[in-house]
Amino acid sequence: MIETGHDDFGAVFEQLPEPMLVLDPNADRIVDANPAAARLLGYDRETLRVMAASALHPGQVPALIVFTQGALAKGHWWSQALIPRHADGKSLRLEYAASPLSDGRLLLTLSDLDARRRRVIDGQADQHMRAGIAEWQRMERIFRDIERENQLILRAAGEGIYGVNADGITTFINPAAERMLGWLATDLVGKDMHATVHHTRPDGAHYPHHDCPIYAAFRDGAVHQVDSEVFWRKDGTAFPVEYTSTPIRDRGQLLGAVIVFRDISQRREAEERLRSALAEVDSLRERLELENAYLKEEIRFESHHQGIIGRSLAIEATLRQIDLVAGTDATVLVTGESGTGKELIARAIHEASRRRERPLIRVNCAAVPRELFESEFFGHSKGAFTGALRDRVGRFELADGGTLFLDEVGEIPLDLQGKLLRVLQERSFERVGEERTRAVDIRLVAATNRDLKEEVRRGRFREDLYFRLNVFPLAASPLRERPEDIALIAQHFLKGAARRLNIPEPRLTEGDARRLARYSWPGNVRELENVIERAAILAVGGRLRFDLPETEPPLRLATPPAVLPTDRPPTETDRRARDRAEIAAALALTGGRVFGPNGAAALLGLRPTTLASRMKAHRLEKR
Repeated sequence: MIETGHDDFGAVFEQLPEPMLVLDPNADRIVDANPAAARLLGYDRETLRVMAASALHPGQVPALIVFTQGALAKGHWWSQALIPRHADGKSLRLEYAASPLSDGRLLLTLSDLDARRRRVIDGQADQHMRAGIAEWQRMERIFRDIERENQLILRAAGEGIYGVNADGITTFINPAAERMLGWLATDLVGKDMHATVHHTRPDGAHYPHHDCPIYAAFRDGAVHQVDSEVFWRKDGTAFPVEYTSTPIRDRGQLLGAVIVFRDISQRREAEERLRSALAEVDSLRERLELENAYLKEEIRFESHHQGIIGRSLAIEATLRQIDLVAGTDATVLVTGESGTGKELIARAIHEASRRRERPLIRVNCAAVPRELFESEFFGHSKGAFTGALRDRVGRFELADGGTLFLDEVGEIPLDLQGKLLRVLQERSFERVGEERTRAVDIRLVAATNRDLKEEVRRGRFREDLYFRLNVFPLAASPLRERPEDIALIAQHFLKGAARRLNIPEPRLTEGDARRLARYSWPGNVRELENVIERAAILAVGGRLRFDLPETEPPLRLATPPAVLPTDRPPTETDRRARDRAEIAAALALTGGRVFGPNGAAALLGLRPTTLASRMKAHRLEKR
């Protein structure tokens, strides 16, 4: 091996007739050229000293790499595959012989093959020599064709391909890799590839050289395949890659590696969209299952759907209030006695709102055990407490986009009212046993049969929660205050009971209606429904039998009706006189009261509006 440690190669180098170059393969640079080399190549020495070896051999980077790595590995190497370009642009046919110097550079000796061939021919070489030259030329063409095909393959490949030597220095890069990385081959060849495009992990952490699978290929001699890393572009952006690093061997010695990579951004995006879609499907499926279970529960709770029935002034006022508030998202507090139809009002508000396409979720606060309030309202995660075997969606999350109806809201324990207030204020909550905050969009309707003002005064209900709920108060009237609606509601219940019991629909007579109107109905509509269903079961021959307590005996007229002459039929005047006398007597007995179970209309078996019309016709006043 030639020993030298500086750039002064001495007089011998200058005077040798053989053309010689000194090459730094790691920097892809011609260090020096003697005068014979300058004459052969057509360049002056100063130009050659700053020229890249790849620039002297355009388009021959892989062949140049193989030649230089072979020389460094073996100690001596020769090649006829390199074709340098003369300064005037023509290609030269030379034979290269390389010897490594002690500092890692190479001393190249150049031999002009065309001149050698001319000397052989001019010397009248024998036929055997000419045949050898012809064979040599044929082999040279074969190798040149192979080299050209290799270059075409590298250029045509859609995957990025580059090579590194045993020091991690880039030796070649194909056009596809240039396009993906944003770097030109001249920017990367001769540089540390890992430090340029593979220096950082996907999470931004530093990626040490010794952990790089690409470099590991020429250390352990194994093929490494990776699909979970990123390469960095020239503009500083990263993209996910899938690559294979294959070691290069020559006679058992590892010289470097070839890396084939592809951009998998679109595949990752498709996978992420698929994962999101599957997660959404799972979420929707879980939600539908819960809604289905909830609806089944509701079906068991409510045997049939009921609308708001009635023509009384109280019902008309309630319907007007529903129309006013339904189009908004205001919180509604429905108050009234048990059985007055508070849930029907909540359903009517929901059905008339913009949320009617989403469910109305009902929570009976009086039926929820105290220790399960949070789980019922907000849900829980698996393992949050003993018995929590799976994730559970709470009623707030189930009502997202719809309406949440909190029945008997006054039954919520005081220490849990603050959590309910927070959710109503912030529109967000956390499941029990989970730290993730979930946003929720609900419309709240609450109902109670308690006097919440009195509960606040006694310290059993939070005042701030009361104000939050009492944005739009709406009172449900008890049945005893609207007796004119009793017959309509009873007829509706009777039709439904006959259908459920599969019996002919019994007839509700005027006498039945009067008897129902005289009762005070402490259980309101719920009690009326039970009485009607029991009467339908007990009906004989289509006649209803009501099992009502006679808590209030029927009122009797204090004066008997006028006695009509028996010798002639009553005239219209007689009938009007009798009607006027009966109405006057009924008003006298009831103290002038027309409406209600003890009013004159109930006593006479008339609708209050009918009685009012007759009083006006007879010019009678309440007093």
